[in-house]
Amino acid sequence: MKFQKFLIMLLALSLVVGTRISLFAQDDEEKKDEEMTKEEWQKQIDEYTAKKTELTGKVADLQKDKDALTKTLDSKKAEVKKAEDDYYSAIGGKDKYDAFKTNLGKLETIVKNKEGKKEDAEKMYADLSASNLRCHPDFAARYKKLGDDLKAWGPKVETPTGYTVVKGDCLYKIAGKKEIYNNPKMWPVLWDANEKGVVSAPPRVPKTIHNPNLIYPGQVLKVPALTKDLEKMAMDKAHSWKRYHHKKMLKKEEGTDKKDMKKDEKKDVKKDAVDKKKVADDKKKVVDDKKKDPAKK
Repeated sequence: MKFQKFLIMLLALSLVVGTRISLFAQDDEEKKDEEMTKEEWQKQIDEYTAKKTELTGKVADLQKDKDALTKTLDSKKAEVKKAEDDYYSAIGGKDKYDAFKTNLGKLETIVKNKEGKKEDAEKMYADLSASNLRCHPDFAARYKKLGDDLKAWGPKVETPTGYTVVKGDCLYKIAGKKEIYNNPKMWPVLWDANEKGVVSAPPRVPKTIHNPNLIYPGQVLKVPALTKDLEKMAMDKAHSWKRYHHKKMLKKEEGTDKKDMKKDEKKDVKKDAVDKKKVADDKKKVVDDKKKDPAKK
């Protein structure tokens, strides 16, 4: 780019020189300027002509250099293209490279967000492991980290046909079991699945769970496979239930405070009545004593 600008500058300068020579000749011819002798005029013309010739030669040399550099650049480009073709040929082709890169990126997103089932992600990872591209410098570090993240996903959630409630169980405790969700905060998932009906229950034991705090031994609960949507639902429902109970407790405490106030008021009234009766009895006793013994004042 710099070379082209320099070339243009030289061409422009040569044009300017040629133009000035022409102008000087015209001015001298038209105005017949007697201040410059013919010899001086010819000398100046010769100088500009020589300068033009010199610059024209330089432009020609630069053009040769440009052509040589262009030829070298084209040769290097061809070498790079051949090296790139040989490189992709050695690893199975550019399409294979791009496909591995795309699948690796997709699986990284799935594992990061724990989308779907872990076993599906493990299958995708096994497919990547079958390709030699896992050792490629562009992917080796990412492939290793992906394997570590996949292991850290946690144990597979086995979905039993049902869980039988035993004495001392609660939905929070059941959800926290390793064979269930390994996360007690997922208790709303169990409640949502069994609210309108459990798998089975003994005679005279409720077959629905309207209140998550009330489950009974012998009830067989449905345990759905945990998904990202169910996780979000569980968190939202747990927060709603917590707010509901908080308001309920506040109302209960407020009602208890009012009852205590009424009890205290009754006690105060009763105490006042007792105090008034005692004062009246004391006055009556004084009056009676005076009647019995007029000498007492």
